[in-house]
Amino acid sequence: MDIAKIKQRFGIIGNSPMLERAIDIAKQVAFTDLSVLIVGESGVGKEIFPQVIHQLSSRKHAQYVAVNCGAIPEGTIDSELFGHEKGSFTGAHETRKGYFEVADGGTIFLDEVGELPLSTQVRLLRVLETGEFMKVGSSKAQKTDVRVIAATNVNLPQAIQNGKFREDLYYRLNTVPISIPPLRDRKGDISLLFRKFAADFAEKYRMPAIALTPEAKQLLESYRWPGNIRQLKNVTEQISVIEEERTIDVDKLMLYIPHVEDKTLPALYVGDKESGERSYASDREILYKILFDMRDDMNALKKRVEELSRNALYNPDEIEGQVVYPHRSVPQFQGYTPIHTPLHAKIDNIDADSDVDEFEDVSHLDVSHEIQEESLSLADKEKELIIKAVTKYGGKRKDAANELGISERTLYRKIKEYNLNI
Repeated sequence: MDIAKIKQRFGIIGNSPMLERAIDIAKQVAFTDLSVLIVGESGVGKEIFPQVIHQLSSRKHAQYVAVNCGAIPEGTIDSELFGHEKGSFTGAHETRKGYFEVADGGTIFLDEVGELPLSTQVRLLRVLETGEFMKVGSSKAQKTDVRVIAATNVNLPQAIQNGKFREDLYYRLNTVPISIPPLRDRKGDISLLFRKFAADFAEKYRMPAIALTPEAKQLLESYRWPGNIRQLKNVTEQISVIEEERTIDVDKLMLYIPHVEDKTLPALYVGDKESGERSYASDREILYKILFDMRDDMNALKKRVEELSRNALYNPDEIEGQVVYPHRSVPQFQGYTPIHTPLHAKIDNIDADSDVDEFEDVSHLDVSHEIQEESLSLADKEKELIIKAVTKYGGKRKDAANELGISERTLYRKIKEYNLNI
């Protein structure tokens, strides 16, 4: 079965090369009994791929059991997975089969496997290595023939370093890894998914399907979608139900997309030491960093210019016994004849170790007042950068926003906030 037929059969929407690569790996590994570990962010659709593998395998006529490991309390997870004997604990009124026994001959999908307690991980490792398990409260080992597929949005190598996941279990599960790309890396698929969800909700609620203007479509594709497909589906449903107009423009779409400024842009990386998950600093923090760097550069430049000015205010050979202070008016000396050599011609060839005697005249410099300290207000810097960017791109705010490293919506908000007439 080719990839197009697999997508049609299982309702997979998208033409991203990374998505099709994941489908191809699932198809290739389906005919084996190898363990598979599916990784990807929350909401990317990891639960579809175990079904693809199971339905394309020789086990398709046997049981398929999906278990959400994160939703089962730690005290009962062993009983749920491996079963228990009557009287093995309080409330165990009868013998119960676990999922590994029920799925014998078929496939078991362990979703959120990174949430398993360490004691349960030891039991799972034994099943993978020997095909044996013991019910809670029993000393008799039972055999099971189960194909194990696991999925997680946790950074398991990081969890191993933190002592929250067994390294040997990780390598047992990770025999064949399948990585599902986040929605922000599938920009071309976002509009396809939106139209599909819009059509589904139109049929469900018996109303015309919503549609996006070109500008709204561009905003939809530029948004980061931290919740991935699940978030996109929820937003589409909200708009379908709440909005009376069936054509959605940018302003209306912004009402349903939180933190739209977190679109896909170069961002400062902040690592989460505990979970290993990624997070991104806001564009405001990026702008602050740029401004502080600019301030440091300007201060260094001013300091250098002041040093050059202080050393070049007079020619020591011609002004004897006089002291010239920087930042003050230059006294007039009788008999002093300035040599008209432009200062910039001298500065161009000077290095840090040059002798100041090379400077013969700086009489054209205006040092009659103290150097004014530039404004370090972040608001002033923001306004200055915004005006420069918009002017640079001839009023095209989208290009200006990209130049500034912020979203178009943030740029609109800043222009309105500062009452800029641009």
